[in-house]
Amino acid sequence: MENTETKIMYPAALRPGDTIGIVAPAGAFDHMKLHRGISVVEQMGFKVFTPKGLFEKEDYLAGSDEHRAQILNHLFLEPSIKAVICARGGFGSVRILSLLDYKTIRESRKIFLGFSDITAILTTFQTRCGLIGFHGPMITSLADANTESRDAMYKALTSNRKLIIKPGKGLTLKSGVRAGTVTGGNLATLCHLVGTPFEPDLNGHILVLEDVGEPHYKIDRMLIQMKLAGCFKGLSGLVLGSFENCGTLEGIYRIVERLFKEYDYPVLAGFEIGHGATNITFPVGLKATLDADNHMLIYHSPAVR
Repeated sequence: MENTETKIMYPAALRPGDTIGIVAPAGAFDHMKLHRGISVVEQMGFKVFTPKGLFEKEDYLAGSDEHRAQILNHLFLEPSIKAVICARGGFGSVRILSLLDYKTIRESRKIFLGFSDITAILTTFQTRCGLIGFHGPMITSLADANTESRDAMYKALTSNRKLIIKPGKGLTLKSGVRAGTVTGGNLATLCHLVGTPFEPDLNGHILVLEDVGEPHYKIDRMLIQMKLAGCFKGLSGLVLGSFENCGTLEGIYRIVERLFKEYDYPVLAGFEIGHGATNITFPVGLKATLDADNHMLIYHSPAVR
């Protein structure tokens, strides 16, 4: 299990005219959606760098493990690139974790943005590099992202103000107020890190969970596996995002209430985070206070400097 004692590394805020590099560390992607997403980023005032080999494909992956890792390492090494945004999730991030240059990634202090399968990289950057990452829209999902998702992403990557994130339809599953370092993302991806060298230590953390296309029994199975592995004992709080095409939210909330009833930390549901129509960007690896009673996640400091 990875410890979280690494000093926090704040990435530099994006400014108009900065260059963003695109990486595909996991699955192959739709080329048309990528180009549409690039247009969205350019409309925000940024330049976009498309590395050679980005469009390679090997079965369901965006090229070999070595190829995908090499592109990611290069983007963090290249000084002209100020941020790295993933093209798509899918599957494959966990396959390259042992191939990444964490020393260079830590020293570069660049913005890294993605979600879904990219959760594996975000949490590993947090534990191995202390780098604050960003869970939010990727290039292909930006193609169809709504205004709220785009604006939240821009604000998170450019603003030097503390972020306050409120759920669209907040529901307090367990009352309370508690502070901790925010981490997490996709439930299935986090579950598959359990027992590996890249499993994050969740003690003292506010854990965010979301997923897509998983029926109730699979949600139950993943949560009970993580619970039996001791993942939830030392949490400071639990945040539930979108569970798109996962059955009724009421059913999911009943599963959570049953499995987390023995813990005394706050649980707040209803955040528009993940695979839903709105995907609000949130920093990973930064301290915040979860106020389940007033439906807020309040960060203690800006995520970028």
